[in-house]
Parts: sequence; C-alpha cells; structure tokens
Amino acid sequence: MAGVDALRPPRAPPDQERMQTEALEEHTELWWSRQPVKSILCYCLAVLLILACGIGGIVLLSTTTSPSGEWRLAVGATLCILSLFVLLKQLLSSAVQDMQCVTRRNHIDMLRSGGLSDIIVFFVSAIIILVCGVVLLVLSVTGETPGFPPVLVTMHTVGVSLVVMGAIIFVAVLTFSLAVLCRSYVPSRFHPWNMSVFSISGQMNQRQNTASSLANLI
Repeated sequence: MAGVDALRPPRAPPDQERMQTEALEEHTELWWSRQPVKSILCYCLAVLLILACGIGGIVLLSTTTSPSGEWRLAVGATLCILSLFVLLKQLLSSAVQDMQCVTRRNHIDMLRSGGLSDIIVFFVSAIIILVCGVVLLVLSVTGETPGFPPVLVTMHTVGVSLVVMGAIIFVAVLTFSLAVLCRSYVPSRFHPWNMSVFSISGQMNQRQNTASSLANLI
C-alpha cells in the first residue's frame, strides 16, 4: 500500500479564489452588493441630483407670483417631477432588493445601484434639464415672454444654470459609460472596482481544518 501511495501524483491544492467565487454565486442576495465603489458613486450622484432638482424646483415654484411666473411654474414643476422620478427609481431598487423577488443575474445588474437603469435615468435627467435650459435661453434672447427686462435677465440666468448643470451630468454619465465599456475588455483581476465586501476565507479554512481532522480520525 505504501508503494501505491507513493506512485500516486500529489493532489493539487484547492483554488481558494475559485471556491470563494462559487460560494458567493450561490447567494442571490449578495449579487446586489457587487462593485461597491461603482454603486456608491452612482448613489451619491442620484442623491445630489434629487437635492439639486428638488430645491431648484421649489425655489422657482415659490416665486410664481412674480411677474411672468408662467415659466417659473413650468420649469419648477418639471424639476420637482424629475427629482421625484429619480427618487422613485432609488426606492424601487431598494424595495426589489429587500423583497428578493428578482433572482436573475441580468435583471439584478440592471436594477441595482450603478446598473443600466441608473445610467438611463441620468441620461434622461440630463436631457430634460438641457431642454429646459435651452428653452429658457431662447425665450430670454428673443424676448417673446411678456414682462420687464429684469424678468428676462432672471430667465437667462436660470437657463444658463440649467444648461451648465445638464451638460455636466451628460458629460459625466457619458464618461462613466465609456469607462464601464472599456473596463469590460480588461481582465477582471486588473480593475480596482471588483472589490468585494464579502469574504468567506475563514469559513473555508474552518471547513478544511474540519475535513483534515475527520481524515486523521478515519
């Protein structure tokens, strides 16, 4: 028997990284927390967008009693609805994650924070803000809105602010999308966003020690 054991090739050590990946893949609830840096970045951008649109819309709606308040009412209502739209998306993602009613990987990658749904929401928000800003700039330049010159100056200022804000969001989301696209062609071990907040190495070591003890007893 000793000779036969000596002729057997040595067993390859288990691949810890592969074992950990396979163990994590079995838990659907952990898929929502993959790539935490990307998720935190998109979540912070969503919070800033909600606050900026909400505060800006409330300020415009609170001044609708001033001369030529129609454009304030229209733009203010649009910004408030936009902030509620972004907030609804975040609440929807959280609710779906808590209820665990989605179990397919592609659906989770789309709905989670930093997924495809966030990119679409940010693109739509940037376009809406840009359209509102451009319309105000056109109206302020042509002077077709009734009112005094200070009203046109205010309209022009708000229009410029909206255009700058929408352009910044659009460029940021476009850059982010291109970075994600380029990152998909790089081997997974080279990009820093593949950090994981979960580790089961301790449990694996414990299982291996238990298996070794049982083998020794046998």
